[in-house]
Amino acid sequence: MFPYVEHEKISTTVLFIVSLVAPAVIIFFIVMILVPGPTAPKGTPKSLILKRKLWEWNVGWLGLALALALSFFFTQGMKNMFGKPRPDLLSRCNPNTENQADYALGGYPRALNGLYLVSSTICRNKDMAKIDDGFSSFPSGHSSYSWAGMTYLALFLASKFSVAIPFLLPFPYSNNSSAANAYSGDGSAYGPSQSPTKEFSIVNDSHVPLRKQAAAPPTYLLILPLIPICAAIYISSTRYSDFRHHGFDIIFGSLMGLLIAYTSFRLYHLPIRRGGGWSWAPRSPSRAFGVGVGRTGYVINEDAHPRKDDLESGKYPAMESSDAGLRDGMSSSQTQRV
Repeated sequence: MFPYVEHEKISTTVLFIVSLVAPAVIIFFIVMILVPGPTAPKGTPKSLILKRKLWEWNVGWLGLALALALSFFFTQGMKNMFGKPRPDLLSRCNPNTENQADYALGGYPRALNGLYLVSSTICRNKDMAKIDDGFSSFPSGHSSYSWAGMTYLALFLASKFSVAIPFLLPFPYSNNSSAANAYSGDGSAYGPSQSPTKEFSIVNDSHVPLRKQAAAPPTYLLILPLIPICAAIYISSTRYSDFRHHGFDIIFGSLMGLLIAYTSFRLYHLPIRRGGGWSWAPRSPSRAFGVGVGRTGYVINEDAHPRKDDLESGKYPAMESSDAGLRDGMSSSQTQRV
């Protein structure tokens, strides 16, 4: 019989602070400090920079809130549905084993050699809130909440600080198969159009060795996403040492929180390795609340889809430029025929 621990290592209040408050504060400061980053041109209006900061802050908190809300919804629903006993249930209950036959429910009392299915009234402890909580072992709420909040924070940090496993783009820089050689054909380790100090581009460089197309991030940056992961591991482990959950309850809750966090992050953010640390742009106003059948997404090219006012006034630059291009093409083709 496992003992009932009165003072948990990680209380619900501490769990709330670690899984929700701390990530929210960290996301806020990172967005305010790092966004929009060094790619913003000099002279960019401060209003545009503030707008981008507010949007990144908005989606950062939206993803975190979604991850924790879904984790809470599924965890509490499954706890109430399954009602699995906690390891310390007997200590909570303090059953009246001397008269267990008086609390038997159905069946044949002597069929299992004195083993009975009994009701909760056998418990000497009359604190029903504590008894009911003893039937909430699966899945582990501390594990699911902590992994949901900490995994989301780890992904957010990895995105903003470009902490990812190096990868090759899905399209090659060149059709030249020598890109995989240890040294390029001219004897240089950097390729015919590249020097150790020259930056290359996909468009201008005709040949870039595979090993020069990506590189690992600085090792010290790995600490950033590892800290929240280690915090989630510790919180989950305390549920086992406090005799609150069985091992499977903790593993299942952790995996569920991790999966929910990843889904919530990708719903609002670009892939870490190819997204440059940005979130997805907002939905187009005309598709803010739905797209209907036959449409491909929530974003449309406003330049390619003129508004009604623009069409009526005849002021639509994209159409004018398109018409001009069409006229130029027609005139050139006529000249060729002449």
